Amino acid sequence: MAEDELAAFRENWKRELTTKNEQRLQSPATTNRYFEKDHDKVRDEEPSRSEPECEEDQPEYISIARSLLDGRTSPLRDRIEEDRTRRKREFYSSGDVCASSPQPPQRKMKMKKVELVDQLIQDLNEVNNIPFFDVQLPYELALQIFQHLTCAELGRCAQVSRDWKHLAEDDSLWFPMCLDEGFHKGARMSDSPCWKSTLRDCRASATMLRRNWKTRDGSIVQLNFDLGKVLCDVASCGNLVMSGYSSGHVRLWDTLHWDASFIKVNQLSANTIPRPPVTRVQVSQMLAAAAYEDGCVDVWSTETGGDPIHHYQTPGRLQALSLSPDSPVLVSAVGTEVRVDRADEHGYWRPLCLRQLPKTVESLVALPSRGRQSPLVALSAGESVFLLDPQDEEPRTLHSVYGHPVTCLDTCSSRVAFGVKRTGWAMHDGGNKIHVHSLESAKLELCVGSSAGDFTCINLRDAAPELLACGNRDRRVRVFDLRAGSPVVSLYAHQLGVTAVQTDDWKLVSGGGEGLVCVWDLRMKAKLWESYNRHPVRHVRFSSSSMVTANIPDDKSPRGACITDDDLTAHRRHRGVICYYDFQDQQAPQEHVLPICRSDYTESHGYNYNIGLTVPYDRLPAT
Repeated sequence: MAEDELAAFRENWKRELTTKNEQRLQSPATTNRYFEKDHDKVRDEEPSRSEPECEEDQPEYISIARSLLDGRTSPLRDRIEEDRTRRKREFYSSGDVCASSPQPPQRKMKMKKVELVDQLIQDLNEVNNIPFFDVQLPYELALQIFQHLTCAELGRCAQVSRDWKHLAEDDSLWFPMCLDEGFHKGARMSDSPCWKSTLRDCRASATMLRRNWKTRDGSIVQLNFDLGKVLCDVASCGNLVMSGYSSGHVRLWDTLHWDASFIKVNQLSANTIPRPPVTRVQVSQMLAAAAYEDGCVDVWSTETGGDPIHHYQTPGRLQALSLSPDSPVLVSAVGTEVRVDRADEHGYWRPLCLRQLPKTVESLVALPSRGRQSPLVALSAGESVFLLDPQDEEPRTLHSVYGHPVTCLDTCSSRVAFGVKRTGWAMHDGGNKIHVHSLESAKLELCVGSSAGDFTCINLRDAAPELLACGNRDRRVRVFDLRAGSPVVSLYAHQLGVTAVQTDDWKLVSGGGEGLVCVWDLRMKAKLWESYNRHPVRHVRFSSSSMVTANIPDDKSPRGACITDDDLTAHRRHRGVICYYDFQDQQAPQEHVLPICRSDYTESHGYNYNIGLTVPYDRLPAT
């Protein structure tokens, strides 16, 4: 009887417990508390539920996802913790066993050395192996992959991890980028401790220079000489500016140190009274040369200065003079005779060749030698253009058409371009042209342009690849694409024709016969700013940070050119001017005054032509 009552009591207790659990599960609050409990306790409290039996039949990933959605701990984490605990237990048990068994001291020392070597190998692998997602690559192989990335992509990769940052800042990646963008040409990788910082500084400087070019911020210096000297010719190269005057004086300015007195005139020319005027000047990084009216030619070294290192006399007045940009070679032309002089390894000058041409030489350009013993010379004479090699007996003819005279000439490393004027019946056949020839094959590549005016100047060596800039008497500046043979830019601002032009990858500077210097933005096809002086612009030369312009008068003996004349103001108006623009200097003109209003009223002589347009009374010096 007692056993039956006990069994009935158990059945009633189970039935009541099941009823209470069902009621508790149906209420929301009880359901939330139920899910907040630990999974093992809920399973003990609900032995009669059928969900575990259903979950056992389902795949494992469904149970994992359901447990994560319900807020319960993932079984994977439990497995990981169990594996860790098991490994720790095995490690400590093996350590106890090893500790319990006595080992000789030599074996213990060997085990320590092996452990140290293993640790060192592991550290080296961590340094040399770069993690690439799920694989470990050697440092050299990872570096080869990163060489194909751009600057912005390397910056993003440096934010991934410490290893990728160390790899993305390697100098072997940033050094080629610095050279490809045109910075520090000829440098070595060991010249900078961090080429990434060097490239960043160079880009910031280039951005500042471009902004100063556009807004004309910087300093302007006029390279003036003594009174009574009329400017005859100007040449510039890098930081060197050379000028010749009608009095026979020659000046070479170094814009880094502003020293203009370290070259001297030849004694033969100095003893001649009056001195012959200077007709031509040329300057390179190594040499400076000047030709006089009487046919004398002097050559100086730009490094040592002092007296001329070479001097010779020609039978007549020189029409053309040129220096090779990378070798001590001087080319001069008198009438129909062309002379090439070169200095040997001991510094002794000797003539390489003398060539006679059919007509009078008008212009010539000496090309870079490129390892040759003597450089090539491109020259124009009447209707012909020749390519002279001092080692050959006769020059090669590039162009020779009767009635088509050559008006201008320029060369680059692989091409020579010259303007051809068409007269007579040929004027109606497309107008004047620019012919572009290959130096290697000496054949015509293409003809560009079709203008009624004569082409007066060409810039090929400084232009961007496959581009050519030229000026014309029709007062337009044009830029041609040599690949398509068509003009891409046509600019108009001058009034008396274009006399000088130079361009680079984004800007163009042109000078006109009226004395106007214009700076253009090629991409916007707009004029940035302009500068004006009285005489025609005969020389324009700029770099990334500076520009030299020269306004040279046509009349070398104007009224009032003598120091004894009373009209000194007229003399200043007619003697020409050289302007040097430095865009690295942050000193901007005061209140952006016009170029002609630069006087600060501190000059002792009252015939300064720049005085008289503005009167800043508040800036008068104290007396």
